[in-house]
Amino acid sequence: MSDRLSSTFAALADPTRRAILARLLSGECSVGELSEPFKISAPAVSKHLRVLERAGLIAQRRDAQFRRCRIN
Repeated sequence: MSDRLSSTFAALADPTRRAILARLLSGECSVGELSEPFKISAPAVSKHLRVLERAGLIAQRRDAQFRRCRIN
């Protein structure tokens, strides 16, 4: 349990990841839509999403050529 809690707090420690979660509160969206407001590379956005997914905060699924994310 403490490992899960530690990974959750570690994921929430970054302001970009918190902003991604805030955006997902309004509903599921694609990785491209999530990355629009940030001035970071696509691989950097993907890394943030992996951290959030490993912490159990989001889920990702494939929709044709797109990856869609939602709050878990």
